[in-house]
Amino acid sequence: MTDVLQWNRMRGWLVEGIRTGNAHRLPVVLFAVLTLGVYVFIEIAEEMAEGEMRRIDELLFLSFRVPGDPSTPLGPAWLQETAVEVTSIGGYPLIILTLAAVTGFFLVTRRYGAAAYAVLSVGTGALLSQVLKQYYGRPRPDLVEHLDTVHTLSFPSGHALVTTVAYLTMASLVIAHVQDRRVRAYVLFVAICAALLVGVSRVYLGVHWPSDVAAGWALGAAWASLSWLILHLLVQRRKRRGTSTEAP
Repeated sequence: MTDVLQWNRMRGWLVEGIRTGNAHRLPVVLFAVLTLGVYVFIEIAEEMAEGEMRRIDELLFLSFRVPGDPSTPLGPAWLQETAVEVTSIGGYPLIILTLAAVTGFFLVTRRYGAAAYAVLSVGTGALLSQVLKQYYGRPRPDLVEHLDTVHTLSFPSGHALVTTVAYLTMASLVIAHVQDRRVRAYVLFVAICAALLVGVSRVYLGVHWPSDVAAGWALGAAWASLSWLILHLLVQRRKRRGTSTEAP
């Protein structure tokens, strides 16, 4: 009986140690992604402003087109239709509807902090995208006809940035309520794949330079990491306050 009690205690200490270790590692990872994302964005923006990205952009941009016929995208006709549907995942209508559904769920379940976090993270990310577009003022690609309707400037890609922020933010909310590492990894993998597919579709449809998309991915990951980091620190602070209050 004593051995069983000791084993249960040891197992409890081990689980708590793992959880504490993960809690300490997460801010380091998030800060690393934040720093790297901002660095990559600044580097791309500087190269773009100096005109150094033009040659690489054109080379990558035309790699999605039939050699000798830039007006025709690679692949069958159904692939173009698929690209249009995929790119809609990162459009504001679907992002807003998804965000509204998620926020509504948290409001109904009285998780007001999670609802506010989702709205603020995605909302400020979208605002950041529009501000940067106006600041850099980069025109859309003019090498081919656009296969999707566009109304804004080119740099950075709003679809890539907002999709990355939105789906990583929603992934972080799921991860916060799930303990299984495989589930966490799967949710994060799906969020990253969604952002990657939307970004590639923007280049394929001829509405963005590759550097627009890369910059959007980098800054989107950085912004989502910053939001996630702030949320994590607030949660840890609340836990410490609760522990200190309950302590004798």
